[in-house]
Amino acid sequence: EVQLQASGGGLVQAGGSLRLSCLASGFIFDKYAIGWFRQAPGKEREGVSFIDSADGNPDYVDSVKGRFTISVDKSKNTVYLRMNSLKPEDTAVYYCAATKSTLATRHASWYEFWGQGTQVTVSS
Repeated sequence: EVQLQASGGGLVQAGGSLRLSCLASGFIFDKYAIGWFRQAPGKEREGVSFIDSADGNPDYVDSVKGRFTISVDKSKNTVYLRMNSLKPEDTAVYYCAATKSTLATRHASWYEFWGQGTQVTVSS
C-alpha cells in the first residue's frame, strides 16, 4: 500500500525558512515521480515543485523558483521541500503526491497518491 506522510509545517515570519518532509512507503522511488502542491483558503490547489524519479530533475513554478528546493533521500524514502525567503502568500496547506511515472508533471490530476497535508503559515 502506497502511503505518503507530510510533515514540517509551522508558523514562521516572512523571510524565514522551513523544510517540509514527505515520508513515503509502499513503493520504489525509482518508479514514482513526486510533487509538492499547496492549497490556500478559498483558492484552488496549485503545484509548487516536482521531481523526476529516474534522474532527479527538479521543476518549480515561477512563484517559488529561487526560493524553494526539492530533493530526494532514497535511503530514507523521503522527499524534502526546503523553503527559504518565505512570504505571506506562501501560506497554505502543503501536500506531497506521487505518480507512477519516471517523469514528474505539474498536473495534480495525474497524481494517484496523496499525503495528508501540513500547514504552513507565514506572518508578515
